[in-house]
Amino acid sequence: MTTGQPKYNTALYLRLSKDDGTDSESSSIQTQKEMLTRYCRENGFAISQIYIDDGWSGTNTNRPSFQRMLSDIEDGKINCVITKDLSRLGRNYLETGSFTEIYFPEHNVRYIAVTDGVDTAKGSTMDITPFKNLLNDMYAQDISKKIKSSLLTRQKQGKFIGTKAPYGYVKDPADKNHLLIDERFAPIVRYIYKLAKDGIGITQIARRLTKEKIPRPVAAAAEELEYYDRYITTEESAYKWTMGSVREVLRNPVYKGAIRGQKRPKISLKSEKRKPAQSAGTFVVEGMHEAIIDPEEWELVQRLITSRKKVRKVDVQYDNIFSGLVKCADCGFALTYVRAHRNWNSENIYANYDYQCNNYRMEGKSVCTQHRITALNLYNAVLADIKRLANEALGDDRQMISSIAERLGKAEKDTVRQAERELKRANKRLSELDRLFAKLYEEHINGKVSERNYNSLSAAYETEQTELESRISELNSLIKAERENGENAENFVDLIKQYADIDELTQALLNTLIDRIEVHEPEDVDGEFIQKLDVYYKFVGRLD
Repeated sequence: MTTGQPKYNTALYLRLSKDDGTDSESSSIQTQKEMLTRYCRENGFAISQIYIDDGWSGTNTNRPSFQRMLSDIEDGKINCVITKDLSRLGRNYLETGSFTEIYFPEHNVRYIAVTDGVDTAKGSTMDITPFKNLLNDMYAQDISKKIKSSLLTRQKQGKFIGTKAPYGYVKDPADKNHLLIDERFAPIVRYIYKLAKDGIGITQIARRLTKEKIPRPVAAAAEELEYYDRYITTEESAYKWTMGSVREVLRNPVYKGAIRGQKRPKISLKSEKRKPAQSAGTFVVEGMHEAIIDPEEWELVQRLITSRKKVRKVDVQYDNIFSGLVKCADCGFALTYVRAHRNWNSENIYANYDYQCNNYRMEGKSVCTQHRITALNLYNAVLADIKRLANEALGDDRQMISSIAERLGKAEKDTVRQAERELKRANKRLSELDRLFAKLYEEHINGKVSERNYNSLSAAYETEQTELESRISELNSLIKAERENGENAENFVDLIKQYADIDELTQALLNTLIDRIEVHEPEDVDGEFIQKLDVYYKFVGRLD
């Protein structure tokens, strides 16, 4: 050190993020270290500590080594910080500027950015610093936008981009964006769906899995990545299932062979907060890998979870096997079960309950009528209809298939025609958006549209494009499904045959066979009250 120059306890701060490019020799940690060590040796700075954040973004200061360096500054251990350039300190121009112009001066810390020629001990070098910080910030935002665009493109192509594969899957060694079934845990996923299909609630499923000591998803992940070891603090914690982990398995479309994209994107580059799941603009790309759960079974479980309600304590003895299936034929509301005002029948629990339109229960006769039906009549009618169709299928299955396919063909025409019209409009609008986007970009480049308006409009266009692409996918699937009448009829006949000899109904059986049951208001026909039920079966709909 030269005479009269203060003694510095110098810290070298090195940072490299994935955004900076790990293949860039000029930015590598080792290159930064060699450069700064040489600089200190040539300029007489004694190195007290080296702080390294490898793989951490510079868009915020929540970096472990950076925070440790700040702590050492607060404790008076460091009074000089040297980085390769300003961007190593950070890429958020507001936060970086607050350190170079406020924090470091207030703590009597000298800061040097070697390649940018910044030195807080030399006031003249600080004039250009705010502009350099702003350029670094703009660079970070540009990189972030490109990365998001790239990830979104890959998601729309149905490629998996997660750090770890979902429970029950592994990443394909030949293609990290493709999933393969992991037979170690896939049977557990099937078991969870079976329990849900049998009418068992999420809380009870979690308790059963924990009791049976089945490894939970984070335990499976810990076998592949050390990062997840922090969640396995005890042997018991490896098997402690939560409602959230069970719900994620049951709700994730990955198990039917689909990829869910853009689940909860960050609000902005400078915020770690993410959009609420319900407003995140999610989309699903179907048929991207082998399914663990049959798509029809997956959809069935979704309806069960959505429709399931807690059983009231006073009615705990009544097992509502029709939960989520019974609807009002007039207003579409669900029919809920109520205790009937009759003498208690200890031999048959269904004789003690009725089903009633929930819309009527809440709002009265101004909106609908009761549509009241006894649980026993509902039970017997549905059981009889299933047995009737099953015996018909056993008697002459080819005739039944032909008859159903012919009926479906008539109903299919209108549905397909409407879907094709909507599909045509959606494709036309999607092409129009592509042209609008190209025009907007050209006007932005030519200075006719401001940066703020460009970002706002492009975001709106991207959102609409995503929604349209999702709807186009749904319409194509609908049209394809509606045109598979012969296959649907055959599937139904093969399914219904299995139930010719049943003597009782269960929730699993009902949810396997039936989409919904519509209950009509009783009618007086020649002094006799007649009540009509429309049963809509899987694959084929209503069979009169």
